Amino acid sequence: MTDFISSLEVLLQNLIRQLEWVMLFTVIGGGIYLCFQSRGYPLRKINKAFNLLFSIEENKGISRFQALSAVLAATVGLGNISGVAIAIHMGGPGVLIWMWITAIIGMIIKFYSCTLAVQLRESEINGDPLGGPMYYMSLGIKKWGKPMAIWFSIAGLFGVLPAFTANQLTQTFMNVINPDQFVMIGNFQWKLTIGVILSTLSAFVIFGGLKSIVKVTSSLVPLMVGLYFFMGLFMILNNIGQVLPALKLILSEAFNLKTAVSGGFWGLVILGVRRAVFSNESGVGNAPMYHGQSQSKNGTDEGLVAMLGPLFDTILVCSITGLVLIISGAYKVEGLNGIVLTLEAFRRLFYGFGDILLMIMVFVFGISTLFTYSYYGVKCFGFLSKISWGHYYNYFYIGSIILSAIVTVEVVIGIIDLSFALMCIPNMIALVILSQHVKKEMQRRNWLN
Repeated sequence: MTDFISSLEVLLQNLIRQLEWVMLFTVIGGGIYLCFQSRGYPLRKINKAFNLLFSIEENKGISRFQALSAVLAATVGLGNISGVAIAIHMGGPGVLIWMWITAIIGMIIKFYSCTLAVQLRESEINGDPLGGPMYYMSLGIKKWGKPMAIWFSIAGLFGVLPAFTANQLTQTFMNVINPDQFVMIGNFQWKLTIGVILSTLSAFVIFGGLKSIVKVTSSLVPLMVGLYFFMGLFMILNNIGQVLPALKLILSEAFNLKTAVSGGFWGLVILGVRRAVFSNESGVGNAPMYHGQSQSKNGTDEGLVAMLGPLFDTILVCSITGLVLIISGAYKVEGLNGIVLTLEAFRRLFYGFGDILLMIMVFVFGISTLFTYSYYGVKCFGFLSKISWGHYYNYFYIGSIILSAIVTVEVVIGIIDLSFALMCIPNMIALVILSQHVKKEMQRRNWLN
């Protein structure tokens, strides 16, 4: 079994290396093109985005706040907490610079993709909107739209599996609680037990459908984001003298040609892009699947609200995590990676029990992520088969939680990075092709005149 897992890790890494340059070009290159086309104007409408967030339109679908909460439930969490730790472990503190740059570009990408998700969408039999990349591809691109949508949806079936979340939740529990001190049944049995518990909890919510998911996430996510923010801010202010040296280290290491990343400087850039894409999912195409269900009449209104996602999850939460990791010095400890590394940093800076508080937050973040990711898979499977069959994906999804709890983090990261790259490519191509739809609406609203 060990040999099989090792071979799988090598295979996944080889496939990722073949695709990472394509992903870098499509996400960064496509994002820069959209920045120039929009003249960066959406970034100047942040205030309007916050005003729109809590306004309600009396249409079919979910509110803008519910859509953003569901998206943040998927992105704010383990990707920002353990994903940042993985990035710093692999590439050093300088990787944060490239995550920030990617996040700013990602805000523009989210604006375009979620605008299109409202502009080009279908309706279910009951009148509820049905939007997402597969719909704006098939409706907006005549010749290649449908094949691109199928490609995206197949990759999405695997990209949205709860592999990373279930794996890191299990690692958190094993590291903080150390259950063997209570009952000696072995690591494998403990991980299997945790996987079964996570899958059972998830089943209660996700089989309730979209409305059930957004109801839970809109209650949990704002509370947990606020708690994480204030706890992280407290640790940073409590060590304010080390903040400036940490920022200087981040800046100097971002351009360090001798960085300990395979591939040197460009390897560091790619690592930052990969982890930022995983953190806020800009360019991947997940967020439009929720924002496409919104009540918004104007696509650009929804696009502005969606743009807040990378602002919260990468620029805010990832920055807090990164500074805590660097100030604590935990990132220098050999053998620590992922959530275990972040737990150690919180333990050091928060009176010896910060890891316990973080475990509670991680559990809530992780559970909410498990809920929201299931809907992405339902949308992808429903598009590939029939909309009414989409919910059958949930059975496969629930089973994968158990498997994810027992495999290694390296296999999990490889599967997600590969799937996200395969989702990014058709989605970013579609955004560039269909960007004129967004530009026309911006001109109609006198944004570019």
